[in-house]
Amino acid sequence: MKCPTGSSTSSHSRAVNYGESVLHLLTGGQTAFEEIISQIGTQIEFDDATGFAIRWFPFGRDGLIVVDPEVAFGAPSVHARGITTANVFDMFQGERERKSTVAVWLGLDEPEVDAAVKFERQLEAA
Repeated sequence: MKCPTGSSTSSHSRAVNYGESVLHLLTGGQTAFEEIISQIGTQIEFDDATGFAIRWFPFGRDGLIVVDPEVAFGAPSVHARGITTANVFDMFQGERERKSTVAVWLGLDEPEVDAAVKFERQLEAA
């Protein structure tokens, strides 16, 4: 698969190259945005066949939260679980912030509850 930069690369390198292409496209020489665009470019998963963005991992590719239009109607959710971060956070608040209870009720691991809560709290702060 050729990436926008024209080279044939691995999936990770391709994401970096897509990120670089997005960087050049969006910054138009404005280096103030370089760091932000570079970070976002590595958080996006691209389709091998089309080169289109298909998923966004706001905490990075190794993070537990994903925005995927094919899961939960594109709402932020726990990766590979399909449970929205909003639902996890609502239950977390309803259970007086007892993450172990939320994890049991929703069939999640505690780090997944932590990630969902962190994501929702960042949304609240924005």
